[in-house]
Amino acid sequence: MINRIEVSSKISDTRVINVYTIVKNLNQNQLKEIASSLTNPVYQKFTHVPEGPVRKSGVEWPSVQGFTWAVETGFLPGVTDNIAATVKEIIKDQLKIKFLSDEGVYSSQLLLISGDLNEKQITKIGQGFINPLIQRVHIKSKKQYLQKKGMDKIAPQVKLLSANQVDTVDLNISDEELTAIGKSGIKNQDGSSRGPLALDLIYMKTIKNYFKKLGRNPTDIELESIAQTWSEHCKHTIFADPIDEIKDGLFKTYIKKATEEIRKKKGKNDICVSVFRDNSGDFKFDKDYIV
Repeated sequence: MINRIEVSSKISDTRVINVYTIVKNLNQNQLKEIASSLTNPVYQKFTHVPEGPVRKSGVEWPSVQGFTWAVETGFLPGVTDNIAATVKEIIKDQLKIKFLSDEGVYSSQLLLISGDLNEKQITKIGQGFINPLIQRVHIKSKKQYLQKKGMDKIAPQVKLLSANQVDTVDLNISDEELTAIGKSGIKNQDGSSRGPLALDLIYMKTIKNYFKKLGRNPTDIELESIAQTWSEHCKHTIFADPIDEIKDGLFKTYIKKATEEIRKKKGKNDICVSVFRDNSGDFKFDKDYIV
């Protein structure tokens, strides 16, 4: 562990640059118009440039001085990027254009840090900025930044390179190997992993026992689907677990219980039609429609 006070005392300055990587054929005037709409001229400035011979519009990383390390954070492929989605809508509305399926907008942040930090320390700091399940971090020293004229231009697009096939995942393995699959993901034939399932050992063993009763192993699609629906976002495993004296968990005790009590008091005036049965609820809009 790196001592927080020890590290913070070595940092003399930090600067943040918002980055928008645009994968689309745009000219300089269009880029300037887009950049102008995304900045406040009172306290912000922008830089832009078309990228390379393929004319994919991108970002020219500012030739800034007075920093030691450059730390860029952004989303992994397939992760919802709300900021980028908003910028994309702004561009479509502003320029009256459409985006093709292989075009898009991606957001990231570049943090320029000045200070007496070594590579181990800056790596620790960079990892602390992200959630590795959904985000990436790239680090360059000032020398590397200047040599490459900035950070790498990354457009985290989803690219399906594997063959259209369904694989079986062998779960009749040790606890250590089950833990590795839950943390790093299903392994490909070349030994690489497909990405974290975010399933602890207790979950992996439950899945293993379930398919053992079925007399078979799960397919990769089944295991990925279980991991998705068992996630905190869908299943609310933390809210549902006992906490301190709340034996039934926060979800049942407060969220669900409060809703049920209100509905009961409403009686015939209850506008809810379906609650806590699926991923969404329904309520009466009028005599003909529900929302």
